[in-house]
Amino acid sequence: MSALKRDIGLLGAILLTFNGIVGAGIFALPGTLHQQFGAFSPWLFPIFGILMLLIAVPFARLAALFSVSGGPVAYVAPFGPAASFQVGWLYYIARITAFAANANVFASYAGALWPPLGSTAGRMMVIVLLIGTVTWVNVVGVRRAIRTLDVVTLLKAVPLIALSIWGLAASGGAPAPTALPAFGAFEAAALVTLYAFIGFENSVVPAGETRTPERTIPRALIATVLSTAALYFLVQLAYVAVMPAGAAPDAPLAAFAEVLIGPAGVIILSITAMASVAGNFLGSMTSTPRVTFALADEGLLPRWFGAVDARWGTPSKSILFMGILGAALALSGSFVWLAVVSTLARLFVYAASIAALPAARRKAGMPIGVGMGLTMAGGLALCLWAATQSALASWTMLGALLAVGLLLYAIARKATGTPA
Repeated sequence: MSALKRDIGLLGAILLTFNGIVGAGIFALPGTLHQQFGAFSPWLFPIFGILMLLIAVPFARLAALFSVSGGPVAYVAPFGPAASFQVGWLYYIARITAFAANANVFASYAGALWPPLGSTAGRMMVIVLLIGTVTWVNVVGVRRAIRTLDVVTLLKAVPLIALSIWGLAASGGAPAPTALPAFGAFEAAALVTLYAFIGFENSVVPAGETRTPERTIPRALIATVLSTAALYFLVQLAYVAVMPAGAAPDAPLAAFAEVLIGPAGVIILSITAMASVAGNFLGSMTSTPRVTFALADEGLLPRWFGAVDARWGTPSKSILFMGILGAALALSGSFVWLAVVSTLARLFVYAASIAALPAARRKAGMPIGVGMGLTMAGGLALCLWAATQSALASWTMLGALLAVGLLLYAIARKATGTPA
Protein backbone atom coordinates (compact mmCIF):
# COMPACT_ATOMS: atom_id res chain seq x y z
CA MET A 1 0.00 0.00 0.00
CA SER A 2 2.96 2.31 0.23
CA ALA A 3 2.74 2.85 -3.56
CA LEU A 4 -0.51 4.74 -3.18
CA LYS A 5 -0.29 8.52 -3.23
CA ARG A 6 -1.71 10.39 -0.22
CA ASP A 7 -3.52 13.09 -2.19
CA ILE A 8 -6.68 13.37 -0.04
CA GLY A 9 -6.67 16.17 2.53
CA LEU A 10 -9.30 17.30 5.05
CA LEU A 11 -11.49 18.96 2.41
CA GLY A 12 -11.30 15.88 0.21
CA ALA A 13 -12.29 13.61 3.11
CA ILE A 14 -15.22 15.91 3.93
CA LEU A 15 -16.35 15.87 0.29
CA LEU A 16 -16.16 12.07 0.18
CA THR A 17 -18.25 11.81 3.35
CA PHE A 18 -20.76 14.44 2.25
CA ASN A 19 -21.25 12.94 -1.21
CA GLY A 20 -21.53 9.46 0.32
CA ILE A 21 -24.48 10.64 2.40
CA VAL A 22 -26.20 13.13 0.11
CA GLY A 23 -27.40 11.37 -3.04
CA ALA A 24 -30.93 11.10 -4.37
CA GLY A 25 -32.64 10.71 -0.97
CA ILE A 26 -33.03 14.39 -0.12
CA PHE A 27 -34.92 14.90 -3.39
CA ALA A 28 -37.54 12.28 -2.45
CA LEU A 29 -37.93 12.43 1.34
CA PRO A 30 -39.40 15.90 2.05
CA GLY A 31 -42.86 15.16 0.64
CA THR A 32 -43.27 11.83 2.46
CA LEU A 33 -42.07 13.21 5.79
CA HIS A 34 -44.25 16.31 5.48
CA GLN A 35 -47.27 14.15 4.71
CA GLN A 36 -46.67 11.92 7.75
CA PHE A 37 -45.29 14.37 10.32
CA GLY A 38 -46.27 17.85 9.21
CA ALA A 39 -44.48 20.66 11.02
CA PHE A 40 -42.51 18.18 13.16
CA SER A 41 -40.82 16.59 10.12
CA PRO A 42 -37.76 18.94 10.00
CA TRP A 43 -36.78 17.87 13.50
CA LEU A 44 -36.43 14.23 12.44
CA PHE A 45 -33.13 15.06 10.77
CA PRO A 46 -31.24 16.46 13.78
CA ILE A 47 -32.69 13.66 15.92
CA PHE A 48 -31.44 10.93 13.62
CA GLY A 49 -28.25 12.80 12.80
CA ILE A 50 -27.41 12.59 16.50
CA LEU A 51 -28.37 8.90 16.56
CA MET A 52 -26.11 8.27 13.57
CA LEU A 53 -23.21 9.61 15.65
CA LEU A 54 -23.55 6.43 17.73
CA ILE A 55 -22.18 4.67 14.65
CA ALA A 56 -20.03 7.47 13.23
CA VAL A 57 -18.08 8.15 16.46
CA PRO A 58 -16.80 4.54 16.79
CA PHE A 59 -15.88 4.71 13.09
CA ALA A 60 -13.97 7.91 13.79
CA ARG A 61 -12.10 6.20 16.63
CA LEU A 62 -11.26 3.28 14.33
CA ALA A 63 -10.12 5.62 11.56
CA ALA A 64 -7.71 7.24 14.01
CA LEU A 65 -6.00 3.86 14.49
CA PHE A 66 -5.72 2.77 10.85
CA SER A 67 -3.77 4.49 8.08
CA VAL A 68 -4.35 1.83 5.41
CA SER A 69 -7.07 1.60 2.77
CA GLY A 70 -10.01 -0.75 3.15
CA GLY A 71 -11.92 0.72 6.08
CA PRO A 72 -14.12 -2.05 7.53
CA VAL A 73 -11.97 -4.74 5.88
CA ALA A 74 -9.00 -3.61 7.97
CA TYR A 75 -11.07 -2.93 11.10
CA VAL A 76 -12.41 -6.49 11.47
CA ALA A 77 -9.04 -8.19 10.77
CA PRO A 78 -8.76 -9.26 14.47
CA PHE A 79 -11.76 -11.54 13.88
CA GLY A 80 -9.81 -13.47 11.23
CA PRO A 81 -9.51 -13.46 7.44
CA ALA A 82 -12.96 -15.01 6.91
CA ALA A 83 -14.59 -12.11 8.76
CA SER A 84 -12.51 -9.58 6.81
CA PHE A 85 -13.56 -11.13 3.54
CA GLN A 86 -17.26 -11.33 4.41
CA VAL A 87 -17.37 -7.75 5.67
CA GLY A 88 -15.55 -6.57 2.57
CA TRP A 89 -17.85 -8.65 0.38
CA LEU A 90 -21.02 -7.32 2.02
CA TYR A 91 -19.78 -3.76 1.80
CA TYR A 92 -18.81 -4.13 -1.84
CA ILE A 93 -22.23 -5.58 -2.74
CA ALA A 94 -23.97 -2.74 -0.90
CA ARG A 95 -21.92 -0.12 -2.75
CA ILE A 96 -21.97 -1.65 -6.23
CA THR A 97 -25.77 -2.02 -6.21
CA ALA A 98 -26.20 1.58 -5.07
CA PHE A 99 -23.68 2.61 -7.73
CA ALA A 100 -25.69 0.90 -10.47
CA ALA A 101 -28.97 2.28 -9.14
CA ASN A 102 -27.60 5.84 -9.08
CA ALA A 103 -26.49 5.50 -12.70
CA ASN A 104 -30.09 4.78 -13.63
CA VAL A 105 -31.40 7.66 -11.53
CA PHE A 106 -28.99 10.01 -13.29
CA ALA A 107 -30.12 8.69 -16.68
CA SER A 108 -33.78 9.23 -15.70
CA TYR A 109 -33.16 12.89 -14.83
CA ALA A 110 -31.18 13.34 -18.08
CA GLY A 111 -34.13 11.91 -20.00
CA ALA A 112 -36.50 14.29 -18.23
CA LEU A 113 -34.41 17.26 -19.33
CA TRP A 114 -33.99 16.06 -22.93
CA PRO A 115 -36.50 13.36 -24.08
CA PRO A 116 -34.18 11.65 -26.63
CA LEU A 117 -32.01 10.58 -23.69
CA GLY A 118 -35.04 8.82 -22.21
CA SER A 119 -35.07 6.21 -24.99
CA THR A 120 -33.44 2.83 -24.45
CA ALA A 121 -30.45 3.79 -26.59
CA GLY A 122 -30.21 7.22 -24.96
CA ARG A 123 -30.33 5.72 -21.47
CA MET A 124 -27.58 3.24 -22.34
CA MET A 125 -25.44 6.02 -23.79
CA VAL A 126 -25.83 8.18 -20.67
CA ILE A 127 -24.94 5.28 -18.35
CA VAL A 128 -21.87 4.23 -20.35
CA LEU A 129 -20.67 7.83 -20.68
CA LEU A 130 -21.20 8.57 -16.98
CA ILE A 131 -19.48 5.41 -15.73
CA GLY A 132 -16.70 5.72 -18.29
CA THR A 133 -16.03 9.31 -17.23
CA VAL A 134 -15.88 8.69 -13.48
CA THR A 135 -13.78 5.55 -14.04
CA TRP A 136 -11.25 7.50 -16.10
CA VAL A 137 -11.19 10.37 -13.58
CA ASN A 138 -10.35 7.92 -10.78
CA VAL A 139 -7.77 5.92 -12.73
CA VAL A 140 -5.72 9.01 -13.64
CA GLY A 141 -5.44 10.14 -10.03
CA VAL A 142 -7.43 10.53 -6.84
CA ARG A 143 -6.51 14.24 -6.77
CA ARG A 144 -8.49 14.78 -10.00
CA ALA A 145 -11.43 12.84 -8.55
CA ILE A 146 -11.49 15.09 -5.48
CA ARG A 147 -11.27 18.24 -7.64
CA THR A 148 -14.27 16.96 -9.62
CA LEU A 149 -16.10 16.39 -6.34
CA ASP A 150 -15.48 20.06 -5.49
CA VAL A 151 -17.53 21.09 -8.53
CA VAL A 152 -20.46 18.67 -8.17
CA THR A 153 -20.73 19.39 -4.43
CA LEU A 154 -21.18 23.09 -5.16
CA LEU A 155 -23.71 22.30 -7.89
CA LYS A 156 -25.91 20.34 -5.52
CA ALA A 157 -25.41 22.15 -2.22
CA VAL A 158 -25.69 25.79 -3.31
CA PRO A 159 -29.10 25.53 -5.07
CA LEU A 160 -30.58 23.58 -2.14
CA ILE A 161 -29.39 26.14 0.41
CA ALA A 162 -30.41 29.12 -1.74
CA LEU A 163 -33.90 27.77 -2.47
CA SER A 164 -34.42 26.87 1.19
CA ILE A 165 -33.47 30.35 2.38
CA TRP A 166 -35.65 31.87 -0.35
CA GLY A 167 -38.59 29.67 0.67
CA LEU A 168 -38.29 30.57 4.35
CA ALA A 169 -38.02 34.27 3.54
CA ALA A 170 -40.99 34.21 1.17
CA SER A 171 -43.22 32.31 3.59
CA GLY A 172 -42.27 34.19 6.74
CA GLY A 173 -40.82 31.06 8.38
CA ALA A 174 -42.00 27.53 9.04
CA PRO A 175 -44.73 26.81 11.60
CA ALA A 176 -43.59 25.46 14.94
CA PRO A 177 -44.44 21.80 15.66
CA THR A 178 -47.56 21.52 17.77
CA ALA A 179 -47.27 17.93 18.99
CA LEU A 180 -44.94 14.96 19.00
CA PRO A 181 -45.90 12.15 16.61
CA ALA A 182 -47.29 8.89 17.93
CA PHE A 183 -44.54 6.37 18.63
CA GLY A 184 -45.81 3.84 16.07
CA ALA A 185 -45.80 6.43 13.28
CA PHE A 186 -42.42 7.74 14.40
CA GLU A 187 -40.91 4.25 14.31
CA ALA A 188 -42.30 3.58 10.82
CA ALA A 189 -40.67 6.70 9.33
CA ALA A 190 -37.55 6.53 11.48
CA LEU A 191 -35.96 3.84 9.36
CA VAL A 192 -36.09 5.80 6.12
CA THR A 193 -34.83 8.91 7.92
CA LEU A 194 -31.92 6.98 9.41
CA TYR A 195 -31.07 5.59 5.99
CA ALA A 196 -30.72 9.15 4.68
CA PHE A 197 -27.43 9.32 6.62
CA ILE A 198 -25.99 6.02 5.43
CA GLY A 199 -22.86 6.45 3.32
CA PHE A 200 -20.87 8.54 5.82
CA GLU A 201 -18.15 5.87 5.82
CA ASN A 202 -17.05 6.81 2.27
CA SER A 203 -13.93 8.59 3.53
CA VAL A 204 -12.59 5.73 5.69
CA VAL A 205 -12.06 3.31 2.79
CA PRO A 206 -9.30 5.27 0.94
CA ALA A 207 -7.39 5.99 4.16
CA GLY A 208 -4.20 4.80 2.45
CA GLU A 209 -4.49 7.78 0.10
CA THR A 210 -5.33 10.31 2.82
CA ARG A 211 -2.82 12.67 4.40
CA THR A 212 -2.54 12.11 8.19
CA PRO A 213 -5.70 9.93 8.13
CA GLU A 214 -5.61 9.44 11.92
CA ARG A 215 -6.58 13.12 12.29
CA THR A 216 -8.19 13.97 8.96
CA ILE A 217 -10.84 11.24 8.73
CA PRO A 218 -12.31 11.50 12.28
CA ARG A 219 -12.75 15.26 11.83
CA ALA A 220 -14.37 14.76 8.43
CA LEU A 221 -16.78 12.10 9.71
CA ILE A 222 -18.18 14.01 12.67
CA ALA A 223 -18.26 17.43 10.98
CA THR A 224 -20.01 16.10 7.89
CA VAL A 225 -22.68 14.08 9.70
CA LEU A 226 -23.59 17.16 11.75
CA SER A 227 -23.50 19.57 8.79
CA THR A 228 -25.57 17.19 6.64
CA ALA A 229 -28.20 16.98 9.39
CA ALA A 230 -28.29 20.80 9.40
CA LEU A 231 -28.69 20.89 5.59
CA TYR A 232 -31.53 18.34 5.67
CA PHE A 233 -33.19 20.28 8.48
CA LEU A 234 -33.02 23.54 6.49
CA VAL A 235 -34.43 21.96 3.33
CA GLN A 236 -37.28 20.22 5.19
CA LEU A 237 -38.08 23.38 7.16
CA ALA A 238 -38.40 25.41 3.96
CA TYR A 239 -40.49 22.70 2.32
CA VAL A 240 -42.93 22.66 5.24
CA ALA A 241 -43.15 26.46 5.14
CA VAL A 242 -43.99 26.64 1.43
CA MET A 243 -45.84 23.46 0.46
CA PRO A 244 -49.44 22.69 1.41
CA ALA A 245 -50.25 19.65 3.50
CA GLY A 246 -51.63 16.63 1.68
CA ALA A 247 -50.44 14.05 -0.80
CA ALA A 248 -46.69 13.98 -1.43
CA PRO A 249 -45.70 14.83 -5.03
CA ASP A 250 -43.50 12.37 -6.90
CA ALA A 251 -40.70 14.97 -7.12
CA PRO A 252 -41.26 17.06 -3.99
CA LEU A 253 -38.31 19.44 -4.31
CA ALA A 254 -39.04 20.02 -8.00
CA ALA A 255 -42.60 20.92 -7.00
CA PHE A 256 -41.20 23.12 -4.24
CA ALA A 257 -38.94 24.95 -6.73
CA GLU A 258 -41.83 25.32 -9.19
CA VAL A 259 -43.95 27.06 -6.53
CA LEU A 260 -41.10 29.48 -5.80
CA ILE A 261 -39.75 30.12 -9.31
CA GLY A 262 -42.15 28.64 -11.84
CA PRO A 263 -41.30 26.13 -14.63
CA ALA A 264 -37.64 27.16 -14.53
CA GLY A 265 -37.52 25.78 -11.00
CA VAL A 266 -38.14 22.25 -12.29
CA ILE A 267 -35.13 22.56 -14.60
CA ILE A 268 -32.93 23.96 -11.83
CA LEU A 269 -33.87 21.18 -9.42
CA SER A 270 -33.47 18.50 -12.08
CA ILE A 271 -29.91 19.69 -12.74
CA THR A 272 -29.31 19.91 -8.98
CA ALA A 273 -30.60 16.35 -8.54
CA MET A 274 -28.29 15.12 -11.31
CA ALA A 275 -25.35 16.87 -9.64
CA SER A 276 -26.30 15.30 -6.31
CA VAL A 277 -26.49 11.81 -7.79
CA ALA A 278 -23.26 12.40 -9.73
CA GLY A 279 -21.47 13.47 -6.55
CA ASN A 280 -22.67 10.38 -4.70
CA PHE A 281 -21.70 8.31 -7.74
CA LEU A 282 -18.20 9.79 -8.03
CA GLY A 283 -17.61 9.44 -4.29
CA SER A 284 -18.56 5.77 -4.52
CA MET A 285 -16.15 5.20 -7.40
CA THR A 286 -13.38 6.92 -5.44
CA SER A 287 -14.04 4.84 -2.33
CA THR A 288 -15.39 1.38 -3.22
CA PRO A 289 -12.55 0.00 -5.41
CA ARG A 290 -10.29 0.34 -2.38
CA VAL A 291 -12.27 -2.53 -0.81
CA THR A 292 -11.20 -5.05 -3.47
CA PHE A 293 -7.72 -3.51 -3.33
CA ALA A 294 -7.57 -4.10 0.43
CA LEU A 295 -8.91 -7.65 0.12
CA ALA A 296 -6.24 -8.42 -2.48
CA ASP A 297 -3.58 -6.88 -0.23
CA GLU A 298 -4.67 -9.30 2.52
CA GLY A 299 -4.52 -12.26 0.12
CA LEU A 300 -8.31 -12.69 0.15
CA LEU A 301 -8.73 -11.86 -3.54
CA PRO A 302 -6.38 -12.43 -6.50
CA ARG A 303 -3.35 -10.12 -6.51
CA TRP A 304 -4.62 -8.61 -9.80
CA PHE A 305 -7.01 -6.43 -7.75
CA GLY A 306 -4.11 -5.06 -5.72
CA ALA A 307 -2.12 -3.69 -8.66
CA VAL A 308 -1.14 0.00 -8.38
CA ASP A 309 -0.69 1.96 -11.61
CA ALA A 310 2.96 3.00 -11.91
CA ARG A 311 2.10 6.32 -13.54
CA TRP A 312 -0.98 7.47 -11.64
CA GLY A 313 -0.44 5.77 -8.26
CA THR A 314 -4.03 4.46 -8.12
CA PRO A 315 -5.47 0.91 -7.77
CA SER A 316 -6.37 1.05 -11.46
CA LYS A 317 -7.45 -2.56 -11.94
CA SER A 318 -9.85 -2.47 -8.98
CA ILE A 319 -11.25 0.78 -10.38
CA LEU A 320 -11.66 -0.68 -13.87
CA PHE A 321 -13.29 -3.81 -12.46
CA MET A 322 -15.88 -1.74 -10.61
CA GLY A 323 -16.53 0.39 -13.68
CA ILE A 324 -17.14 -2.66 -15.87
CA LEU A 325 -19.25 -4.51 -13.27
CA GLY A 326 -21.23 -1.38 -12.37
CA ALA A 327 -21.97 -0.67 -16.04
CA ALA A 328 -23.10 -4.27 -16.60
CA LEU A 329 -25.45 -4.16 -13.61
CA ALA A 330 -26.84 -0.75 -14.52
CA LEU A 331 -27.44 -1.67 -18.18
CA SER A 332 -28.95 -5.09 -17.48
CA GLY A 333 -31.12 -4.06 -14.56
CA SER A 334 -30.05 -7.23 -12.74
CA PHE A 335 -28.89 -5.07 -9.85
CA VAL A 336 -32.49 -4.37 -8.75
CA TRP A 337 -32.94 -7.50 -6.67
CA LEU A 338 -29.63 -6.81 -4.93
CA ALA A 339 -30.53 -3.20 -4.12
CA VAL A 340 -33.11 -4.26 -1.53
CA VAL A 341 -30.39 -5.79 0.66
CA SER A 342 -27.74 -3.10 0.21
CA THR A 343 -28.73 -1.17 3.33
CA LEU A 344 -29.19 -4.33 5.40
CA ALA A 345 -25.73 -5.47 4.33
CA ARG A 346 -24.26 -2.13 5.35
CA LEU A 347 -25.80 -2.37 8.81
CA PHE A 348 -23.91 -5.63 9.31
CA VAL A 349 -20.71 -3.93 8.18
CA TYR A 350 -21.31 -1.12 10.68
CA ALA A 351 -22.01 -3.55 13.52
CA ALA A 352 -18.94 -5.70 12.78
CA SER A 353 -16.71 -2.62 12.65
CA ILE A 354 -18.02 -1.27 15.96
CA ALA A 355 -17.53 -4.70 17.58
CA ALA A 356 -13.90 -4.65 16.41
CA LEU A 357 -13.07 -1.35 18.14
CA PRO A 358 -12.07 -2.84 21.55
CA ALA A 359 -9.48 -5.14 19.94
CA ALA A 360 -8.05 -2.27 17.88
CA ARG A 361 -7.72 -0.02 20.92
CA ARG A 362 -6.16 -2.78 23.05
CA LYS A 363 -3.57 -3.36 20.33
CA ALA A 364 -2.77 0.36 20.40
CA GLY A 365 -2.50 0.29 24.22
CA MET A 366 -5.60 2.47 24.63
CA PRO A 367 -8.54 1.79 26.98
CA ILE A 368 -12.14 1.89 25.81
CA GLY A 369 -13.55 4.03 28.62
CA VAL A 370 -17.11 4.18 29.89
CA GLY A 371 -18.25 6.87 27.46
CA MET A 372 -16.97 5.02 24.39
CA GLY A 373 -18.38 1.75 25.71
CA LEU A 374 -21.83 3.30 25.99
CA THR A 375 -21.51 4.82 22.52
CA MET A 376 -20.56 1.43 21.08
CA ALA A 377 -23.50 -0.23 22.82
CA GLY A 378 -25.82 2.43 21.42
CA GLY A 379 -24.42 2.01 17.92
CA LEU A 380 -24.79 -1.77 18.01
CA ALA A 381 -28.34 -1.45 19.32
CA LEU A 382 -29.19 1.03 16.58
CA CYS A 383 -27.85 -1.33 13.88
CA LEU A 384 -29.78 -4.26 15.39
CA TRP A 385 -33.00 -2.27 15.63
CA ALA A 386 -32.72 -0.99 12.06
CA ALA A 387 -31.95 -4.48 10.75
CA THR A 388 -35.04 -5.93 12.43
CA GLN A 389 -37.21 -3.50 10.45
CA SER A 390 -36.20 -5.24 7.19
CA ALA A 391 -38.53 -7.68 5.46
CA LEU A 392 -37.96 -11.44 5.39
CA ALA A 393 -37.18 -11.31 1.67
CA SER A 394 -34.24 -9.01 2.37
CA TRP A 395 -32.86 -11.42 4.97
CA THR A 396 -33.23 -14.33 2.54
CA MET A 397 -31.32 -12.48 -0.16
CA LEU A 398 -28.64 -11.45 2.33
CA GLY A 399 -28.20 -15.09 3.34
CA ALA A 400 -27.79 -16.10 -0.29
CA LEU A 401 -25.16 -13.39 -0.80
CA LEU A 402 -23.28 -14.51 2.29
CA ALA A 403 -23.23 -18.07 0.91
CA VAL A 404 -21.81 -16.78 -2.39
CA GLY A 405 -19.21 -14.80 -0.44
CA LEU A 406 -18.15 -17.90 1.49
CA LEU A 407 -17.74 -19.78 -1.79
CA LEU A 408 -15.59 -17.02 -3.31
CA TYR A 409 -13.50 -16.87 -0.16
CA ALA A 410 -12.90 -20.63 -0.24
CA ILE A 411 -11.87 -20.45 -3.91
CA ALA A 412 -9.46 -17.57 -3.23
CA ARG A 413 -7.87 -19.33 -0.27
CA LYS A 414 -7.49 -22.57 -2.19
CA ALA A 415 -5.81 -20.71 -5.06
CA THR A 416 -3.21 -19.32 -2.65
CA GLY A 417 -2.83 -22.64 -0.80
CA THR A 418 -3.93 -21.04 2.46
CA PRO A 419 -6.36 -22.91 4.78
CA ALA A 420 -9.78 -21.19 4.99
